[in-house]
Amino acid sequence: MLRRYFLLSGFVFCCALFVAFSPHVVSGEEQVREVTILYTNDFHSAFDPIPAYWMPGTPKLGGAAQLAALINQIRQREKTVFLFDTGDMFTGMLSFLTRGEALMEMMMSISYDAMAIGNHEFDYGSENFSRQMNAVPFPVLGANIFYKGTDHPYSRPYTILERHGVRLGVIGIIGQDARSVALPSGITNLEFMDPIPVVRAAVTELRPQVDLIVVLAHQGKTGPMQTDAEAHPDLQRDFDEDVRLCGEVAGIDVFVGGHAHRGIEKPFVHPQTGTLIVQTYGYGTRLGYLKLRLQGKKIVSHEGELLKVWSDKLTPDPVVAAKVRFYKEKMAAEIGGVVGQSKVRLVRDYRAESLLGAFVADVMRKTSSAAVGITNAGGLRADLPEGPITRGDVLDALPFANTLVLCEMTGAQIREVLEQGFTLERGMVQVSGLRARYDMSRPSGKRLVELRIGGLPAEDQKVYRVATNSFLAQGGDLYQTFLQTKQDDTTKLISTVVMEYLQKQGAAGAPEMGRLVPVTPRAHEHD
Repeated sequence: MLRRYFLLSGFVFCCALFVAFSPHVVSGEEQVREVTILYTNDFHSAFDPIPAYWMPGTPKLGGAAQLAALINQIRQREKTVFLFDTGDMFTGMLSFLTRGEALMEMMMSISYDAMAIGNHEFDYGSENFSRQMNAVPFPVLGANIFYKGTDHPYSRPYTILERHGVRLGVIGIIGQDARSVALPSGITNLEFMDPIPVVRAAVTELRPQVDLIVVLAHQGKTGPMQTDAEAHPDLQRDFDEDVRLCGEVAGIDVFVGGHAHRGIEKPFVHPQTGTLIVQTYGYGTRLGYLKLRLQGKKIVSHEGELLKVWSDKLTPDPVVAAKVRFYKEKMAAEIGGVVGQSKVRLVRDYRAESLLGAFVADVMRKTSSAAVGITNAGGLRADLPEGPITRGDVLDALPFANTLVLCEMTGAQIREVLEQGFTLERGMVQVSGLRARYDMSRPSGKRLVELRIGGLPAEDQKVYRVATNSFLAQGGDLYQTFLQTKQDDTTKLISTVVMEYLQKQGAAGAPEMGRLVPVTPRAHEHD
């Protein structure tokens, strides 16, 4: 491991030699310089504006071309501007159909200066993303990602950027939680090191060569996969992991977070190190804005906020709009075409059973003649609309290359999976073919009160046929229980299974709910 850190130091030393003679004016009383840092995170293929139904009047927020327009306004108004992203650009319909190419093209058009690697960049495998990141002109950073069993880095660990005489050392990292939600089969050739010693080594070497150190991080707890998370404070994840790293590593000026979808409305100042910690809610509905005033290499003041991207008030950037239109037209056959109808809007809920979760679990169970269907809330990325449902709608809701897998599971193993879902660490597990009563006042691992499968009490030793997706079957979202089961991968995409089901049924109604029933202690005190 130490050898990796020596290699890291050597990389920076070479960079230092290259830039050693770059002019940098220093005087006894250095003038105050202004630097603007713009940032995004967890864009998740939100190319189109999102109806903010949680706000009065349902205004539209975001959209790639509108986001680009706001960025360009700031660039025209302010002199020294840098634009960063902290990962999870991928997922979504166009991402799936182009294996991420549409996202990287969009980032090129907006002229990002650097990005960190998120877990969803591996949705189509590490080799695919290697091709994508090597095709763009801006640096893609992952300082703690290495090829397994080697000292060879998967990507660039950091970069030095200079604009109008202001020099930034930018480091990219991914956290262990984010690594655990990456598709396991997509990262079999990689390993992810503890980011703290890696960042500490990079800061030590970069600090003398730059004015500011910026860390782009994709870490912390997995964020709620809901575009309205800002309207639900109870859904918001903390950013304790970011605070901990900034306390462990001195010398970081700005820490831009991601993965948790935690909107930090005003920059958080670390009480010990003074590091400014920022992050948006994701999906491009906000543009992070941070204005710094420097005297020498010291930040003497700052101001920051999350700027709402008011879609209807911004003239879409024509270049980005044309690029999005190009990819939509190119993929028209895969996107268009009505595959069915829904009598109600099938909505998601990250922390409880949902109409969409129940519907998808039902489809998986019924089409495979399984006794139970199980899927993860985090795998549902968009609601299915009331009325006509197109292929594109299904791909937006189920954008991953996950296949239908059949497992042989005992009643005891199904209990384990449900107990993990009741921790809410990765959202509420979504089910079909069973009814579970649970008590959230109990300790984790002991919250399941009653389990019935097919209307009968579950038997711990009995083996049941369970339909799930390949992500969970591979132990994704920490569901290691699935790895202990006998499995049969149908190789059929979940999205395809749902499309075929809708085509066959014609119309879908609201699935029956009450599968996962929260109870109070009094309701089962004699159980």
